[in-house]
Amino acid sequence: MLRVVCLIFMACLFIFRTPSPAAATEVDLELVLLVDVSRSMTQRELEIQRQGYAAALRSDEVFAAIQSGLLQRVAMTYVEWSNSQDVIVDWRLLETRDDLEDFAVTLTARFDPSLRRTSISEALIFGWRRIENNVFEGLRRVIDVSGDGPNNLGRPVLRARDTVVAEGITINGLPLMTREGMGTQWHLDDLDLYYKACVIGGPGAFVIPVLDWQDFAQAVRRKLVLEIATVPPPAQIVPVQYAPPVEYDCLIGEKIWEQRERYWYSP
Repeated sequence: MLRVVCLIFMACLFIFRTPSPAAATEVDLELVLLVDVSRSMTQRELEIQRQGYAAALRSDEVFAAIQSGLLQRVAMTYVEWSNSQDVIVDWRLLETRDDLEDFAVTLTARFDPSLRRTSISEALIFGWRRIENNVFEGLRRVIDVSGDGPNNLGRPVLRARDTVVAEGITINGLPLMTREGMGTQWHLDDLDLYYKACVIGGPGAFVIPVLDWQDFAQAVRRKLVLEIATVPPPAQIVPVQYAPPVEYDCLIGEKIWEQRERYWYSP
């Protein structure tokens, strides 16, 4: 009996002496920015993206959106993707204008263009894992993905989208519907509808298409405000460019790639 009591006493000492894991930092939003740097993007387009996000982060509108939250702080990370992913700015806690300025400065400090294929699906899975393994606990969790073409590498985009949304994460889209450089050969006239049907998902998911690079910074600022603000927008394409089809082939990118590959290597 004495031995049992001693064992119980030692077990209690072990429990109380074992340090508890550090509590996660609570934020209004965990936001992953996934930005396309695949081979269809020109160097000018890549620079416009970095500068556009930096300008948006310095804006009064984005700061006001952060202040509108219950906790008045968000966690954000910036990742460039193609067939792989590169973390440009790791997770940052954003509460003040100085925090936003530091993020913008880091974002534009270096520039390493990438020339590869387009895997939206693997970027989404990467973004999900970034959220699951950070030190923040968000009231909302959002992945924002931008790109100028459909998925053409990795797992099917619908499978990745459904996996991420099932974890309670909202996916928003910023389809780049411009015609410049190598992107013209992969261009989809209805890329916004591809994003709506195949990429975005979750509560309040939305798409904001960019039709001209001159509008990119404004679109990014609007997108960030909608994502950060306390009340999310209704699911929609903003604006609706085309009448939505009954169905959409979410493997269109893979099929275009196969056709191009057969053309390049045909005798």
